[in-house]
Amino acid sequence: MTDAARDIRLIAVDMDGTLLDGAGSIPDELWPLLDELHERGILFAPASGRQLATLQASFSRAPDDEMVYIAENGAYVVRGDVELSSDALDAGFVARLVGRLRDLGDAGHDLGVVVCGKRSAYIERADAAFRAESEKYYERLRIVDDVLEPDDQILKVAIYDFDEAERLAPELDVFRAGHQVVVSGHHWIDVMNQGVNKGVALERLQARLGIDRAQTAAFGDYLNDLELLDAAEWSHAMDNAHPEVIARARFRAPANTELGVLTTIRALIDG
Repeated sequence: MTDAARDIRLIAVDMDGTLLDGAGSIPDELWPLLDELHERGILFAPASGRQLATLQASFSRAPDDEMVYIAENGAYVVRGDVELSSDALDAGFVARLVGRLRDLGDAGHDLGVVVCGKRSAYIERADAAFRAESEKYYERLRIVDDVLEPDDQILKVAIYDFDEAERLAPELDVFRAGHQVVVSGHHWIDVMNQGVNKGVALERLQARLGIDRAQTAAFGDYLNDLELLDAAEWSHAMDNAHPEVIARARFRAPANTELGVLTTIRALIDG
């Protein structure tokens, strides 16, 4: 383990329930650790369903050239100001999906829809409760009359169910034939192109950087992290993770409330 640990070159980390503490904040202890990782030539990559702008704002204390952002659950990957990969949805598909979600809302489901573009995210539901949930993840968020109107490349459609996302997911099974329908949190579902996920994004990043699976560590806690863990030899489920994530990962890390990512990275790089 020691020899392999010394050769880690890339660490990909989910945010909510993984890196962020119990208050939903980045622990202060991360910043000196990022400096040390940079000195050791180890790249740190937040991997999240969050918007690129939101991730960049969260890590504003870290120089952009030291960070890779795997945003929108892998649909958008950027290093510094260079786009490494992206995968936009077809406009016709977005219109069909939004139409279905509007029908579900009319049928009594308490839903909010975020249409996630490269330039901004868009919502048409403007009540305070839904805006509060959306603003957690989307730094650039516009309220519009119709989420289908903005001229933007759409990377993802995110659905917030005020009840429970796993119960809503079967209502979207009709879209699974050609697209990813992923429960990404207790209340959130993300819909993206087929083959788009954090794991595919990580594999593309590895290929571009000449880093292999054995040189990669990953941390996650929820269902949208499964493929991310598959792409890393040093895959860690948080103690607070979904049971399927715990079953999939090779290793366990203490819960996010116990700074599990930071303590485990320290153990890995120190052997």
